[in-house]
Amino acid sequence: MATSFTFIFFFFLSSTTIFIEAHNNNPSKYCSKWGPEIQPPFHKKGQTQQNDTLFEVVCRNKSTIINFQSHGYGDLVVKSISYDTKRLDLLDPKSCVHGIFLNLNLSKTTFDYYYLLKNYTYLNCTDRLSPVLAEVPCLSGSHHFVYTIEPSAMAAIPSFCKPIKTVAIPFAYSPYLADNSFGLSLTWGFLSAQDFDQKDGFRVRHVQVLSIGIFVMAMSIVAAALLIRSRIVHDMKKLASQDKLGNQTVEVEKFLGDYKAFSTGETQVDQVSIQC
Repeated sequence: MATSFTFIFFFFLSSTTIFIEAHNNNPSKYCSKWGPEIQPPFHKKGQTQQNDTLFEVVCRNKSTIINFQSHGYGDLVVKSISYDTKRLDLLDPKSCVHGIFLNLNLSKTTFDYYYLLKNYTYLNCTDRLSPVLAEVPCLSGSHHFVYTIEPSAMAAIPSFCKPIKTVAIPFAYSPYLADNSFGLSLTWGFLSAQDFDQKDGFRVRHVQVLSIGIFVMAMSIVAAALLIRSRIVHDMKKLASQDKLGNQTVEVEKFLGDYKAFSTGETQVDQVSIQC
């Protein structure tokens, strides 16, 4: 057991050392020790651009940055790059993924979202809607509230809500998916027919929106179950308290009954004594 642990430890240590040495030997390929490797079609700003490099990244504060200023947004942090699957995972420094979905225009780039897209309408409301719909916090304020809905639901929207824009995005807003990276994966280049399932239209090799929906549904069920459990525990405690109070009432009534009987007995004894 100890031998196996020692072997694993030294294997991990040697792998880490090789990884760090690779970074040190090729500093031009990285922005930081743990950053993604930069190779075509990406290149670092300031380096000689090769024929097969299409996208420029900038090293800033040990982060790898790609800029979409001319496409409706600003800087995004490159989390990882998979050159085999042509996948670019991003982080939003503003922590507002739906702000990116709303404003980023990829139509004039060679990028596309890595996930299957669906049309959603962004609404700007002067009052809150039903609690069933969750507002997008990073786009909302104290006097306006932003929501994402399916376009088919527009007919049921009250007059105090106005549509902002209908865009094709990976998923509607959900508090269960509210972080600074979920859904922010892009792909570059044209996709082949084998990337699609002809029956359902989903990208077979990519994460399906259906799985995202199932995840959201599962989280909703868990939240509902926790709420129901909390209510049941509260009710049981309330019933237990009532039972305890009821038992105390019965004991008091029994005590009063015994006291009354005892008092009556004393009265009868006194009457008999007087008669005697």
